[in-house]
Amino acid sequence: MEVFERIREKIDFLAVVGLGYVGLPVAVAFAKKVKTLGFDINEEKINTYKRGMDPTHEIGNEKIQSTALEFTTDPTRLKEAKFIIVAVPTPVNGDKTPNLTPVVNASQIIGRNLARDSIVVFESTVYPGVTEDICVPILEKESGLVCGKDFKIGYSPERVNPGDRVHKLENIRKIVSGMDEETLDTVAAVYELIIEAGVYKAPSIKVAEAAKLAENAQRDINIAFMNELAMVYDRMEINTKDVIDAMNTKWNALGFYPGLVGGHCIGVDPYYFIYQAELLGYHSQIIAAGRKINDNMGIFVAETMIKRMIQSDINVKKANIFIMGITFKENCPDMRNSKAMDVCKHLISYGIQVKVVDPVADKAEFKKNFAMDLVDIKDISNADCLAFLVAHRQFENLGSADLERMFKRRSHQTQQIIIDIRNLFLRKELEAKGYSYWSL
Repeated sequence: MEVFERIREKIDFLAVVGLGYVGLPVAVAFAKKVKTLGFDINEEKINTYKRGMDPTHEIGNEKIQSTALEFTTDPTRLKEAKFIIVAVPTPVNGDKTPNLTPVVNASQIIGRNLARDSIVVFESTVYPGVTEDICVPILEKESGLVCGKDFKIGYSPERVNPGDRVHKLENIRKIVSGMDEETLDTVAAVYELIIEAGVYKAPSIKVAEAAKLAENAQRDINIAFMNELAMVYDRMEINTKDVIDAMNTKWNALGFYPGLVGGHCIGVDPYYFIYQAELLGYHSQIIAAGRKINDNMGIFVAETMIKRMIQSDINVKKANIFIMGITFKENCPDMRNSKAMDVCKHLISYGIQVKVVDPVADKAEFKKNFAMDLVDIKDISNADCLAFLVAHRQFENLGSADLERMFKRRSHQTQQIIIDIRNLFLRKELEAKGYSYWSL
């Protein structure tokens, strides 16, 4: 426990490598308790943080401005740390295979600057075995040190939920693991400095790695089931929410809802499981099927929008269509692997013009993806179709008068279309006002 004591007594630094949606909250939390370095290779990102700005919206500008966290792009500063947390992204390639490049590069940087008697803990989501079989050899090669003798390793899967103001870092129980009992106890003690909900000691690093994949694959499958029900109920002309409300009166109903499932966790992690299973000769059936359903929901929503407009005698090619929300989830600026983006791209592939409204998305990132600017919510007018794909707070606060202002004056031949993926509004109320309303 010497490493823990030196960290707690602020003799040595704790470092967080990778300062995105996961790493930044972790680093800021530790900086309240111990000497903490926040390292990232992205100089623009680090400079933004140094200016007191938080583009992730996870911490907020005020906390960034007041934090004791030392931001740096200098990898040699990692030599001052005896406890290093790796929180870099682990995306998938175009063929849905794991892209371990960020975690490999991070391991190389850390290895070149690894102090003897340090502990390296990986938080990046990986399939079981990556930490010990891929990262450790890189750390040893780059440092010239021997794992188990000169340094130790652990794994603690991230559980940060971007955009969630209820389930925060400190009140989500943390899974921790270490290569041996001494390391496990040290890793647990360090995280207990910031995790009020406590920690769960996994029996091995591989169990901790597998637990993260299981968490997200389970959620992915349950949402896929609801999405499949929604597609079938749509053909039956049954409202899925009405079915769910009735179903949820039973005590053991799970309470899942259909939706657009993207992002860098649920939309990615199942592919890590599928990949490793196939390496071992097992072809996933349930998890792969669930991912296929969820990956195609953007197309289903886009096709439904087109169908509803045609049924309402709207000229689709000339329609004034506003996409309400482009990020992968509510109240979060992250657009990575967003299925709302899939909806837009599918509509655009038909030559349909769309305008996008998102009060939290990064404007520069959006323009880079779509070569157009975001529309401010106050500038919506003369709409034929409003498609609410993401449940941002600003959209939840809209009333019927706000919606009426956004639409163009209706002729007797056409209906105004509201697509409400997240059931933000009351269907009966809007239908009574003459809108053509559709939700998953």
